Amino acid sequence: MIVTPRRRRIAAAALASVAVFAATACGNDSDSADPNEPITLIVDVFGDQGFGYEALYEQYQADNPNIKIQERGKGLGLGDYNTRLTQQITAGAGAGDVVAIEEGTIVQFYAQADKFVNLADHGANELKGNFLPWKWEQGSTPDGKVLGLGTDVGSMAICYRTDLFQAAGLPIDREEVAKLWPTWDAFIETGTKFAAADNKNKFVDAATNFFNVVLSQVAGAGSGYTYYDKSNKLVLDTNPDVKDSFDLTTKMIQAGLSNNLQSFSNEWNAGFKNATFATIACPAWMTGVIKGQAGDAAAGKWDIAKAPGNGGNWGGSFLGVPKSSKHQKEAAELAKFLSSAKGQVEAFKKVGNLPSSPQALSDPAVSAATNDYFNNAPTGTIFAAGATELKPVYLGPKNQAVRTAVENALRAVEQGQEPGAAWQDAIKNGAAAGK
Repeated sequence: MIVTPRRRRIAAAALASVAVFAATACGNDSDSADPNEPITLIVDVFGDQGFGYEALYEQYQADNPNIKIQERGKGLGLGDYNTRLTQQITAGAGAGDVVAIEEGTIVQFYAQADKFVNLADHGANELKGNFLPWKWEQGSTPDGKVLGLGTDVGSMAICYRTDLFQAAGLPIDREEVAKLWPTWDAFIETGTKFAAADNKNKFVDAATNFFNVVLSQVAGAGSGYTYYDKSNKLVLDTNPDVKDSFDLTTKMIQAGLSNNLQSFSNEWNAGFKNATFATIACPAWMTGVIKGQAGDAAAGKWDIAKAPGNGGNWGGSFLGVPKSSKHQKEAAELAKFLSSAKGQVEAFKKVGNLPSSPQALSDPAVSAATNDYFNNAPTGTIFAAGATELKPVYLGPKNQAVRTAVENALRAVEQGQEPGAAWQDAIKNGAAAGK
């Protein structure tokens, strides 16, 4: 065979590709790496406030001088973050060494568990008792692989503007406020009274937030699932918990109580600063969002009351390690540290994320906590006391996509579409998104 210059170039390229593949494959196994070799670990998070890990990073770097931690994603909305992470995991490239996985998307990654490090191989099973049982179960695949370690849960409350309540002739004491709404129907009735006294501001920020909170509570007490049953069959059109929650939300919209905002949009952020709505469905992590968006000028003007009904969970995340990481062992150790009881307490103190660790929940720094921004509200009592009694709701493999279709239908109602037609759109578009 005659070896032409072109064939020599092809052969050289092929050898280079093999060398790159081999280097990458070796790079993924850091067990044999020099423990003193400087490495950088990238942690991917989301949300305007991030996860509150800054002090933890400093401590970990001080205890492990060869490790530098770089955080990405703070300020990125959940929707954009989920889209990016899904693309990165599918491609097997681009994700951080440690990635935050939101509760609504972790189930979709069960089918791609081969693209994540099984944290059980790095001692995670020994930490099982450090997490609420249902949180541990959510982070594990059906065949027992540990895909992610829990960070926080979203125990529910209602945050409200005391100045707007007072101007509308409503009580402002948190115990008296809670008595206004023992049920969600009573919540809407209170909103109607507010609307009669205040024709400038709205009672709630967004119908979609209201819907998601009601659905989590109703489904937790009912079917135990939302858009998918526990066999992963799409049941959007047959689960009465979804339809009941949709109907209650459209009732609130038609009463004129929604500010028609989309969560985490620029307009929603401005709504905090300009005090254009009086209440917001408030899982523990939302307190950090409110403080960050409303700013110092609103300190003491917000308070926290018990949510209507009982139970309900909105939000919460996990930390996982993609197999694309070149430092899997070190990344797994960092994920264990950040999700430890100590790490969860620090995150709660920093941004209000409620721990998923029983040990952290019982820590006085959490259980006895008050929040001076929210008029010294006893956040430990309001949020932590009920966290161990939360009833988890099963979220199917394409929960986020179906949820978006339903939320879009509710936004159409906010823009004037008839609720019956919007519900049919939710079914049709949700079915397409759930395929």
